[in-house]
Amino acid sequence: MSRSTRTREEDVAERERDGDQRGCPECESSNLVQSADRGELICEDCGLVVEEDNVDRGPEWRAFNHSERQQKSRVGAPTTQTMHDKGLTTQIDWKDQDAYGRSISSKKRSQMHRLRKWQERIRTKDAGERNLQFALSEIDRMASAIGVPRSVREVASVIYRRALKEDLIRGRSIEGVATSCLYAACRKEGIPRSLEEISEVSRVERKEIGRTYRYVSQELGLEMKPVDPTKYVPRFCSELDLSEEVQSKAGEIIETTAEKGLLSGKSPTGYAAAAIYAASLLCNEKKTQREVADVAQVTEVTIRNRYQEQIEAMGLH
Repeated sequence: MSRSTRTREEDVAERERDGDQRGCPECESSNLVQSADRGELICEDCGLVVEEDNVDRGPEWRAFNHSERQQKSRVGAPTTQTMHDKGLTTQIDWKDQDAYGRSISSKKRSQMHRLRKWQERIRTKDAGERNLQFALSEIDRMASAIGVPRSVREVASVIYRRALKEDLIRGRSIEGVATSCLYAACRKEGIPRSLEEISEVSRVERKEIGRTYRYVSQELGLEMKPVDPTKYVPRFCSELDLSEEVQSKAGEIIETTAEKGLLSGKSPTGYAAAAIYAASLLCNEKKTQREVADVAQVTEVTIRNRYQEQIEAMGLH
């Protein structure tokens, strides 16, 4: 079939098969612009309308200043997985004031107190929702204590919801499962937080957290990559007040020794701590093994053992 007898739809279909979905089928140019007012994709070189009737994902109203935008906007707060009802239910403010900021009477105050109490009660309709409400509040408390971003809280909440749906909570404490979900979320998002750090802010023991974490990750099929020790180096160096040179050298030691297979089966925090200790000696910014061990929450024996292995692998004395 010659190019002149081919339809535009056939050209577009062929380009989509070849993987080039944004090129012009007429002049083969990639210089395409989106027309927001008409919902068309136009080639700037030859003027061909490549796509039309695109979906306009904006609002149906128009506004020309901030006050009009505020009046016409109908959206509320975004939904969040960190609340058991995803933030969709109404909350009665704790301030005993009316819409104008004036104090309300004692009779109204008593009425508002009663309304708040009943509103809290009806937010959870069954034991499952009460379980979820308590667990998500625990995740939020622990996440704030260890200083992780909001994305980790969202992921931990999603993992806990899945565990609750699969009935993995039965026979285990809510706090234990919530803590293990938070640890799993840290691993998923690549946030360097050790099991020791999370157990410090939890109300359950480290052994139970580890056991529950292994069970939940296995049952839910969570694919966890091994923790990279280099992710701990910047935080540990910052707490030890070490320079960028030491940080860079520690990363180099970890990378070199890991290539030789020394990292296999070793604790990432202990491995990072030993590399920082070795780097501080090489850069003449010596820190004692006790200081490094306190920051990394490992024993001095662990640091000594990993340190000896690392300097032998690096050929240092």
